[in-house]
Amino acid sequence: MALVYGEKTAGKGAALPRHDAAGTGESPPAAFRFFLSIAFRSSVAVIVSLFLLLHSPRFIEAENNTWKQVDEGLSVAEFESPLKSEAGDSRITAVRIDPRFYAFKLLCSSEYGKKKRTVEEWCTEFHLVAAVNAGMFQENGFTSVGYMRNYNHVNNPRFGRDNTVLAFNPVEAGLPEVQIIDRECQDLDSLKRKYNTLVQSIRMISCGGQNVWSQQQGKWSIVAIAMDENGRVLFLSARSPYSVHDFIEILQSLPMSIKNAMYLEGGPQASLFLSSGDFKVEKYGSMETGFDDAGALQFALPIPNVIGIVKRNSE
Repeated sequence: MALVYGEKTAGKGAALPRHDAAGTGESPPAAFRFFLSIAFRSSVAVIVSLFLLLHSPRFIEAENNTWKQVDEGLSVAEFESPLKSEAGDSRITAVRIDPRFYAFKLLCSSEYGKKKRTVEEWCTEFHLVAAVNAGMFQENGFTSVGYMRNYNHVNNPRFGRDNTVLAFNPVEAGLPEVQIIDRECQDLDSLKRKYNTLVQSIRMISCGGQNVWSQQQGKWSIVAIAMDENGRVLFLSARSPYSVHDFIEILQSLPMSIKNAMYLEGGPQASLFLSSGDFKVEKYGSMETGFDDAGALQFALPIPNVIGIVKRNSE
């Protein structure tokens, strides 16, 4: 899917416009200073109250009750978005994976017969428990937009400007099994040599926890990948159309403790599949500005590359 580059690149570090009396030779009136003092104290009180709420036993219990445990180290949640979409059910599906129990795999059509498959077909053929798109692809239908390597197989040898790289299959002990590398906060040149599998795509949430996407008019179905504060991986899907900026705002409002996140795909190709025992989740995109405005697409499209998981005792 082609899209307008979303991460904010202009005006980094720029000061916000000032609306006080600076530069006029006058100090703000006493009443205004009193108002600012009250506003500051109120803001601190709100922040403290929010912190206590998020760490309260009731909130933690509510978060735990949101998730359905499918298997050890594997849970699924379906959230109703606080921001309603203009179409669809306005729900966010999340698959939470503990890397201690599941290993991650990158499967590319360029490595397996130049054949695209639906996400379910990828899972069935390669015995994956779950899978999502492994990022966007170029016009040839197979090559990733960003850098992509799986051990000795290189799908795209060039790093683009995008600021996040999903890394897994570490080459040495002691490294995280999976991480989303942020190029602005971490040393990619060093870390890229320490992992056998790398997938580059667009950053959604900075290492400082900021939504880095500019607001756009375009809206579409979205799949993304994230890490939470406990080192677990999240596959995320919304069939209802959202701008990416709004989708990130929604993610940060939900009880998932997201640390950072990376965009994978949008529009009709956005796919998520999970099958474990009798439990099954199948999500695929439909809505995209300028494509199938009625949102009537009811089947999965073949995609060239997927990120999947398998149970560690079944590798």
